[in-house]
Amino acid sequence: MSSAEPAALRPHSAGFSGSYAPDDVTFLLDRVQPDFTDVLEKERLIQAGERHYGELLSPEPAPDAAYLEVFERAVERNGARLAADLRRLAVNIQQQRPDGITLVSLARGGTPVGVLLGRILRELHGLAVRHYSVSIIRDHGVDTVALRQILEAGHAPESLVFVDGWTGKGVIARELERSVRAFNAVHDLRLDPGLFAVADLCGAAAVSATADDYLIPSAVLNATVSGLISRSLLPARPGARHGAALLSDLAAWDRSRAFVDAIWARVPQADLAALPLPDRAALRGRSAAFLDEAARRWNAEWPNFVKPGVGEATRVLLRRVPERLLLRESDHPDTEHLRHLAAAKGVPVEIVPDLPYRATALIRSLSEGA
Repeated sequence: MSSAEPAALRPHSAGFSGSYAPDDVTFLLDRVQPDFTDVLEKERLIQAGERHYGELLSPEPAPDAAYLEVFERAVERNGARLAADLRRLAVNIQQQRPDGITLVSLARGGTPVGVLLGRILRELHGLAVRHYSVSIIRDHGVDTVALRQILEAGHAPESLVFVDGWTGKGVIARELERSVRAFNAVHDLRLDPGLFAVADLCGAAAVSATADDYLIPSAVLNATVSGLISRSLLPARPGARHGAALLSDLAAWDRSRAFVDAIWARVPQADLAALPLPDRAALRGRSAAFLDEAARRWNAEWPNFVKPGVGEATRVLLRRVPERLLLRESDHPDTEHLRHLAAAKGVPVEIVPDLPYRATALIRSLSEGA
């Protein structure tokens, strides 16, 4: 790496901050230089069981000008709502962690959320709060090497708060709970495995600000709103942290600091009116019923092929092989970016008025005869 690279991008043993300000986040990830795999080939390898998705990365293309305009419109439209939801979530965190707070966001979707919660708790609540961003990978759990590093830095186990942007089916929330409980058993600890999320669509989060399927603007982009960090990868060797690539080639399109600054500017005016608490049992029932319906109605042969919610649908269109996009309404502003991506990639769009979520994406089966 060139010595001319900004200090914030240089790795060190404790972590690095990507393109964020160093005070906003420390990524506890090992820097890697992966061999990128074409999206279609990646999907084939994953579905054939030859490779785990945590072993593969595809190249991230730069967002085009029209798509960045869609992102900016999403910030203008939903920025105030996100600011209010974050303030409510911060209050909940303070109430549940009265003796100290250490934010641990789940990279990447939770990273901007953790940055903003950290600012709110420090600047508006007067608390000394550190924010780390760590990897969690389905079937393998949270990065326990990173967790040990946080504890070895002197943070009390009871201060840790796991945060993310949204839930879809709850896979990551359940993975977090399973792996943290296993970590606790090994180390005789009592880390709280509950997830604090802005939007919990399926009743899997311990605490959330809302259950509404609305567009959290950071979902529109990948690395360029997440500190220029790639999706995380499984560790290259035993005892190592999970890895990630720094996608410096996307620096010209980076909106990571601009996004958190735009939401932060809306925080002081945020509406703090109390909202009804989400009915987690009802949300879990809705999620299970929808997955059953998807299997019948759209021949979704595997639950992992169904990605409910605006945020998860976006991930599919950005980095998987979509079979179709389901929308509850044909022209809702929160799905403008999805329609843009679907048109660009030739993905069929089906309007489903009784869809329980604003959007859902189905992944294409690449099995023989499909």
